[in-house]
Amino acid sequence: MHGLVQTTEGWGDASGGVVANLYFQQKFGLADSSGHVNTEKTNAVLANVVSVLQAGALLGALISAPISAKYGRKWPLLGYAVIFIIGAIITTIADGLAEIYTGCVISGFGIGAISAVSLAFVSECSPKEVRGRITGLFQVMAAVGVMTSYFINFGVGIHVHNNPKIWQIPFGFQLIPAGTMALGLLTVKESPRYLASIGHTKQALQNLAYFRHSSVQSELVILEMAEIEAAIQGEHDAREGLGLKEAFLSKGNAGRFMIAFTIFVLQQWSGQNSIGFTGTKNSLLASGIYGILKFISTAAFVAFGVETLGRRWSLFISAMGMGILFFIVGAILKTHPVSNTNTASSSSPSSAGQAMAAMLYLYVCFYSMGWGPLPWIYISDIFPTRTRHYGLAVGSGSQWLWNFVASKQTPIMKEQLGYKLFFLFGTINIGAMATFSLLIPETKGKSLEEMDIFGVISTQKRQRDIDVVIQIQQLFNHKICDGKDEGRVDSPISNSTREDRL
Repeated sequence: MHGLVQTTEGWGDASGGVVANLYFQQKFGLADSSGHVNTEKTNAVLANVVSVLQAGALLGALISAPISAKYGRKWPLLGYAVIFIIGAIITTIADGLAEIYTGCVISGFGIGAISAVSLAFVSECSPKEVRGRITGLFQVMAAVGVMTSYFINFGVGIHVHNNPKIWQIPFGFQLIPAGTMALGLLTVKESPRYLASIGHTKQALQNLAYFRHSSVQSELVILEMAEIEAAIQGEHDAREGLGLKEAFLSKGNAGRFMIAFTIFVLQQWSGQNSIGFTGTKNSLLASGIYGILKFISTAAFVAFGVETLGRRWSLFISAMGMGILFFIVGAILKTHPVSNTNTASSSSPSSAGQAMAAMLYLYVCFYSMGWGPLPWIYISDIFPTRTRHYGLAVGSGSQWLWNFVASKQTPIMKEQLGYKLFFLFGTINIGAMATFSLLIPETKGKSLEEMDIFGVISTQKRQRDIDVVIQIQQLFNHKICDGKDEGRVDSPISNSTREDRL
């Protein structure tokens, strides 16, 4: 359900097709009545639409952290979905560029906040055996959005002419996934890990049993609840009085935040933002095929690969494959330069052009089976409950920040470097991204409570805490489950010191 709104990520690509339409350009003052287009102004408008969306997303991602820490996951997500819907409505009914920019900022804020909070929500509710697959649906739905936007642009370009529906249909379609998400959130329960972190143990246990399709007396549910409480208490003891400085710079957390920030720097400079097909209807069709491949390969990897290969090796193979393909594309472009004039006048691409297109189609398969979905999955794995909202906000903020930088700089680099740009991306993929993949810890098959990848709490201490919590849970289970106590039942763990428990 939370992945549904990620389909709206594709509308960054949809805006390009909308702005390129002649009727839109005439309506918004980018072309005169004779059809002469002010190219410089058109490019500026397109850049501004994408930029204000990304700026809003960056702001939303960063602001979401303190709100999520105080109010949880479910209700803030509902609020962000409503904010996004408001932005989408404004862009749909826009009659001027000011309304489009305003709507994009508001929509971007909603997207950025949702991208940070929804990952925490999903990862905290998922069993460890399939957490990667469930979290990976986030990126699958983003691929659905990209693919859908391409074909909506294609269909509008063929069937709609000289009509405001040229932009109303692509922008208005965003309301479907966002509305579905908003309604769906009314039916789901709050994260049990968040509830446990604020002391609402009774509700946390009930929600955990609900998500596991089991009863509160189940031994597996009690064990998982014990792990959650022990991890939260261990983190509390290790970082009592957690402030912003401790959250970001304390032992273990600094490394996590560095990984969350760096992994998205590398993702955005993997070359994904440089891939595009130029032209008119043929380019939209080629982009649609590109979107289909991206969706299929992402879905296949999330379904079969993420819990089999693991995180590290998937990232490594993905980076190596992308890097090799970029070197091949650069070599073809060096030996067979593409002339824009010839491309525009030719009804079919040259053999070299077809070869490069094939390499780029293979590239998106490697990207979608590693560096596309896995950064989101990985950062949702590595943070403890107390700082997960901050970690995902930093990761999501980094993604939107470097998406903005890369989208601004790539056209300039393309102009100045030519074929060398592909060699640059190939070097980044093999030299930086593949190396980074081998340096980070593996998280496959571990519960969120086992994810103490930097050794803040010893394994022996955590196991002792879990054993104590299990005993206390069994002793107090009748009190928590018999339904006689109304309201909040405080955790016996949160009201005692470790010495008292032992």
